Amino acid sequence: MNTESYRQKLLAEEHSLLARIGRAEESGRVAEPGARDWADEASVDEQQGEQLTEADTDSALLTQVQDALKRIDNGTFGKCLVDGGPIEEKRLEAEPWTPYCLKHQQSIEASESIRTPSL
Repeated sequence: MNTESYRQKLLAEEHSLLARIGRAEESGRVAEPGARDWADEASVDEQQGEQLTEADTDSALLTQVQDALKRIDNGTFGKCLVDGGPIEEKRLEAEPWTPYCLKHQQSIEASESIRTPSL
């Protein structure tokens, strides 16, 4: 397997995520000047909440990307963390940071949906 092409994709994704996280942190610190009413405040609060949610998602993905780069370095990239079997090439092309083959990813997602309470 040519891990160098995956390394380049992962490094580009890492760079993009770091930039987005940095922008989100910066916009969260900058307060817009001027008089605002309660509707303006609610709108700003909603926007900041959305930015924080996106930043949390980006941070989680950044961790996965960095973990995949470590797997390239230690020679385990492309191997499922559950059983060491190969991860499908199409899956790696779509999500090079994935640590699981499709079978085990589906199993993990199924077990998580069972534990998630619903209304």
